[in-house]
Amino acid sequence: MKDHYDFSKGVRGKFYASDAVVRLPVYLDEQVERYLAAKADAKGVDLSDLVNDLLKREIEIIEAVK
Repeated sequence: MKDHYDFSKGVRGKFYASDAVVRLPVYLDEQVERYLAAKADAKGVDLSDLVNDLLKREIEIIEAVK
């Protein structure tokens, strides 16, 4: 690593996008992923859609119990 970097020709905010969406990676346990992937395939839906639907239902249950 250099002791000094020259940013004199840099442009502030050049790559900034106010509407950018950050997708955090989610890592499933291998057995859970296999099970859910098989269910998603059987339903003909994407694994992400299936997981999101399951989590939304889980959130509804949690909120109903409060």
